[in-house]
Amino acid sequence: MDRGRALQRRHRMRGTLAIGALLWSLTGGGVTTVQAYTELGPTTVSDFRLWTPVYLNVKLPSKFLAYMEVNPRIGDDVTNIDQLLLRPAIGYQLTENLSIWQGYGWVGYFNQKHTPPQSPFFQESRIFQQVIYTHKFSNFQFMSRTRMEERWIEHTAGTALRFREMLKVSYPLPMAPDWALVGYDEIFINLNSVDTIDDAIHGGKGPGAGIDQNRLFVGVNKTFNQYFNVDLGYQNQMINSRTVGGNANLINHILLLQFYINL
Repeated sequence: MDRGRALQRRHRMRGTLAIGALLWSLTGGGVTTVQAYTELGPTTVSDFRLWTPVYLNVKLPSKFLAYMEVNPRIGDDVTNIDQLLLRPAIGYQLTENLSIWQGYGWVGYFNQKHTPPQSPFFQESRIFQQVIYTHKFSNFQFMSRTRMEERWIEHTAGTALRFREMLKVSYPLPMAPDWALVGYDEIFINLNSVDTIDDAIHGGKGPGAGIDQNRLFVGVNKTFNQYFNVDLGYQNQMINSRTVGGNANLINHILLLQFYINL
């Protein structure tokens, strides 16, 4: 009987620890602190970050389109650059609502916490294809962006395939038409698994098949003129790194400031 009560107390203690760790992460406490679940489940790390991407969209003759993105991302409680992403693309406007794109992306990963002798910097090249569909309703605008990526990541052996789907809604405020509420969700799914060239040296594996991450954004948009508008808001990024079990090994709380230039 005493042994049964001891087991019940142990299970209650584990449940309390798990709930406490979850509440601690949701309230933003210990933003860069590791929440250790030990026997209860995976280890989850969270961080506060600042992303300030600049997007340039240009209409070319004969329904062709050009795009350029410069996207610096600062992590470690906004103290170190984490990533720099450069992404040009060429598109074609099939209809008023539908466009297709072909692009290239370069990603530099800085200040990565790896065990020596791996460098804290590595890079990735990727090409991508995407379809963008937009539709204006009476009081809001809807956008769907479907993207396929072929990725070549330094220290990995092979081509990583990733599918992405974003659904976005914008709602202009009737009392202030230059302002709009904006929300979107984007899910990333790895279609295959890619190993590192030498796990013993480079530690861990490349992308694993399955859900890679999810990004949820809520914020506001300010339109200054036909050429320039800005998003400001909060983005939650949940990443499944597969370094341990579970689905959310990294949760980033991101202040997102996006600049759109349309020519």
